[in-house]
Amino acid sequence: MTRTPSSDVDLNRVTVFLRVVELQSFTAAAEALGLPKSSVSRSVARLEESLGVQLLQRTTRAVQLTEAGRVYFEEAARALAALEQAHQSLSRLDARPQGAVRITAPADLGAQVLAPLTAQFVRRTPGITLEFLLTSRLVNLVDEGVDLAVRAGPLRDSSLIARRVNGLEAWLFASPAYLDARGTPTRVEQLAEHDCMLFRPRRGQVEWTLVGPGGTTRVTVHGPVAADDFSFLRQAVLEGAGIGLLPALHCKPEVDRGRLVRLLSAYTGPSAPLHLVWPASKHVPKRVVLVREWLVKALGAIQPGSDPRNG
Repeated sequence: MTRTPSSDVDLNRVTVFLRVVELQSFTAAAEALGLPKSSVSRSVARLEESLGVQLLQRTTRAVQLTEAGRVYFEEAARALAALEQAHQSLSRLDARPQGAVRITAPADLGAQVLAPLTAQFVRRTPGITLEFLLTSRLVNLVDEGVDLAVRAGPLRDSSLIARRVNGLEAWLFASPAYLDARGTPTRVEQLAEHDCMLFRPRRGQVEWTLVGPGGTTRVTVHGPVAADDFSFLRQAVLEGAGIGLLPALHCKPEVDRGRLVRLLSAYTGPSAPLHLVWPASKHVPKRVVLVREWLVKALGAIQPGSDPRNG
């Protein structure tokens, strides 16, 4: 009575069966596979049991395929060859990293810092596509299929692997037009008399903490413009709306062009940590590792107030 074949496939048993047929001998197959002859015989017997058919006719002189064995051998050999080809294709693919790597970052950091760095990377690394998700929203990397995240400030998700790569130092900036109209502050206390750009204010005001020659100084500032995005505040400062305490990386190119002026240069705002984070995984594609190491090096090399395009 023929037993119903099992749906489970043991590739080790299939491999042993194929080698026995190719070498026409249990003994030769055992030597080739480095296994005891009893293990080879038992493996073939269990494969036959799982399939519910007899695959081999065993005699003292030869091993012969049954009709079912011939059909199974031809199909299994073809399938195993295809599987080996798939492994070889993956090995070649992994040897030369290519494909898409998805990265999320704050919009302002993406436009001012990552864009010029990315232009340098893609020129040197053909075959890899960088896909950016630029948002102030905290992206769930696993749920949204994102490989890497560049995050500024304290980290919230402890399940991710994080590597600190730099710190974002803040400087005081204003446009020449604003300074012509309102004057240039020469002391920290005078900032309270100016229109200031407010990042996430409370009750219409923000307390700026500045570190200078005399230590830490705090000043409460007010202003007509508030936002939760530094790119917006930077543009407002460029348009002459007031003074901004902004990341130096975002504004240094405009200082070089004469569109912004750094104020009270002896003072800086507190540095916010800049991290590269990614989900924990046992198998990380080489393209992701390559991009990750590039970002660690490129972001880590940026100095406060430098222009990423010159990196």
